[in-house]
This record gives sequence, C-alpha cells and structure tokens, in this order.
Amino acid sequence: MEFEPVIGLEIHIQMDTKTKLFCSCPVEFGVEPNSNVCPVCLGLPGSLPVLNRRAVELAIRAGLALNCRINNRSVFARKNYFYPDLPKGYQISQYEEPLAVEGWVEVEGRRIRIRRLHVEEDAGKNLHEGSRTFVDLNRAGTPLMEIVTEPDVDSPKLAREFLEKLRNLMRYAGVSRADMEKGQLRCDINLSIRPRGSKELGTRVEIKNVNSFRFVQKAIESEMERQIKLVMSGGMVVQETRTFDPSTGLTHPMRSKEEAEDYRYFPDPDLIPLVVPKDWIEKIKENMPEMPEERFERFLKEYRLDDYSARVLTENKELGDFFEESLKVYHKEPKLNANWLLNDLLGQLSEMGKDLENSPVTPTALADLVRLIKEGVLSSKLAKEVLKEMVSTGKSPVQLVEEKGLKQLSDEDTIRGFIEEVLHENQKEVERFRSGEEKVFGFLVGQIMKKAKGKANPQLVNKLLKDILTTS
Repeated sequence: MEFEPVIGLEIHIQMDTKTKLFCSCPVEFGVEPNSNVCPVCLGLPGSLPVLNRRAVELAIRAGLALNCRINNRSVFARKNYFYPDLPKGYQISQYEEPLAVEGWVEVEGRRIRIRRLHVEEDAGKNLHEGSRTFVDLNRAGTPLMEIVTEPDVDSPKLAREFLEKLRNLMRYAGVSRADMEKGQLRCDINLSIRPRGSKELGTRVEIKNVNSFRFVQKAIESEMERQIKLVMSGGMVVQETRTFDPSTGLTHPMRSKEEAEDYRYFPDPDLIPLVVPKDWIEKIKENMPEMPEERFERFLKEYRLDDYSARVLTENKELGDFFEESLKVYHKEPKLNANWLLNDLLGQLSEMGKDLENSPVTPTALADLVRLIKEGVLSSKLAKEVLKEMVSTGKSPVQLVEEKGLKQLSDEDTIRGFIEEVLHENQKEVERFRSGEEKVFGFLVGQIMKKAKGKANPQLVNKLLKDILTTS
C-alpha cells in the first residue's frame, strides 16, 4: 500500500519592532538575561498592557503579502497554560477573531492556503544547565505573528520551499528578518498519513519548534517513515506531540495529546477589541514595498536579465539588494554583474564557508571588479584570481591589482614580442597551421599566454596572432 502525507504548518514569526507588544521594553537579541523587563512583561499584579501600533501595522503588511483578508475587528484573548517562562500564567493571543484570514502563497505552481494570521506575545526562554533550569524573560512580550496553513502541503520538499518563500515574503514586506538562528521564525508541523488517493485524514502528530528549513524537511521525512512502518506492522498512530533531534534524524515523543489541549480562551478584559479602519488598511496597501514578483518583472525589463538570473536574484531579498547596490556604483553592465555575483562570488563564498551576509566583498568592490573586467584591465582568468583574494582578504580589486601586478597586458608591441618568440620556438606547429590544421592555433595561443604569465589580453592575442600567421 502506498501512503501520502497530509501536512499543515504553524509558523511563529517575530515582528521587527523596537519594543515589545504590550510595553515599552526594547526587543534586543543576545543581551544580559532579564535586563529588558518591566512589570507588564513580568506579569506583576496591577500592570496593564498597551498595544504596540507598529506591531499591528507590520501584521497587516504581512497579511497583505500573504493575500489575506484583513478583518476590521479582531479580539485579543487569554490563552491559559502554566509554564516556567510564562510569568502571567497566560499568553495574550487571538483566537476566534484573528486579524487576518483566507490567504495563500504560490509555491512551484501550487497554492498553499493560509487559514489565519493572528498577533500574540512571545513567552520567555528556559535555559537548561545540567540539573538546573534558568529562566530568561527578555523575550517575554516580544511581538509575534502566528501563521497557520491549511493542510495543503503534501511533501517534505514542498514544506521546505513554502517556508523559504514565506521568509522571503516577510523580508520583502519589511515585517521581519525571519532569522531562524535567532529564533525569529519557528515552525510546528502537523502531520498525518493516509492511503494515497483517500480523502479521510489519519491521526495527526505535532512536531514542535523545528528551527531550520533543512530540519523541517528531515523531520517530515523521518516522521512519515515512522508512521508508515507503524501502520504497515499493524500498529496505530497515537495523537501526540513530538520533537525532532537533528543529531539522530529521528522524532521523539514529548507528551501525549489524546484530546486537543483546553487553553480556556476568553477575551482579555484589559484590552478592548482591535478595530482597524478601512482607510488605514488602504494606506498600508498603497505603501507596501516592492514584492518578489514585482522585482522579478522589473529585473527582466530594466536590466534585461535572463529568467533564471532574475528569479535567483529575487528569491533571496539580500541577494537582489546586493546586486542593485553594486549597480549604483557601476551600472553599465548589469548582466555581467549578475553573472559574477551568482556564478563566481557566491561560489567563492561557499568554498570558504561564508555567506553573503558576512561577505568580505562589498557591493562596491564587486562593481569595481566588473568595471576592471569591462575596461580590459583584467581578463576573466585574472579576475577570478583577484576575486578569490578579495574573499580571503577583504581588499578591493584595485588594491590587489596594484599590489600583485595583475593588470592585464594590452600593449600591442609587447604582445607581438611574445608572439614572435613563440612562433620561432614552435616552427613545426606554425607549418601545421598553415597546412590547414586550425586546431594548432589554440596551442599557440596557450604558449603565448604562458609567456605573458596569463596577463596578456586574450582577445588581442588572438587578433594579432591570426594577423601574423595569415599575412607573413
């Protein structure tokens, strides 16, 4: 029997605000534990929440980026549960009346529906050291969006691609960096299996807090395999919450979940319903930043890039930003710039275990390299050597060309001298060429470049050699 997965995702994304959702404490990553706290986020008696307007605006932006319908009225509710990093004993979230609903994201021609997007506060963080546990409440009260999909994902690969697309949309919309390493994007996976073609849903298992795109794909693959083996051996899948261990590549039980947890949601008595005027939504819509598809079309028309280059440059916002920043310095060769960025710089960074975010090569430095190539100062071969040094040292191409004497040789008299030497040393090959063996031409060019230590302008070498061989 062949099985298929039914997958729904719940994604928590931290919004890029300066302060928390219901108080003025700053949102900062990596600061001293419990240094950004106040009576509100500590849940002290008598403290009252005040909603962060900027967080609401960013959540609306996110909803629009996800093609959601923004509700003019939404309600904050108390989600009650007890955990050491939740000082109030409840989390302020939204339940029956969320901010945005009925959206979708297209991935590889598939439409993944968004059931809801709601605003909530984050909990704190437990830090485990041996037998002791410490609580850091700096994160408590940080503004989050929870995005819940319909169970439209039917493969591990599609789940990963959806999350990558979602992160890119959030970055384009200016809502969040959605950096998984900093906990700004966290994913819960709801997964069941069923016989392929069946319409009935199997027993759902939840995998909590998976923290990388690669691990999301691996967690789904592992859990699918576990459930299929269990069913094929006559067992039954139990509804439960599991965790994924990247070191073993397996999921492990956290707690049983025979029934959905009762969080005893009720409207928060300290917060009135959130009413969002239609004109505010329209104003946010009018001022939305350029989104990936718009940028893709612009790259095709404005820079005349090929489809592949334009797509790669827009599927990663930082890559597209880097490209456009370099064009501000040298705008004459966008195609050449894109080629060197995508094919050479990214390759060099990958070889050295670096990424674009911490690249020693700036957009200005890449633009200068492209300019030197276009002006004939550097051949492609020399430019590759220079780029490697740029990635290693962070030096500018102009500086490296001067230091290493790598400037391309374009002086005709000097190149003629190299050609004459090579022809004198390889008279048999010259005769073979003149007898019709054209493939010998490449050998002679190689010998000339060798004498010139790779610095001779290859176009000029070819032209002068051909002139000499055909006229003398």
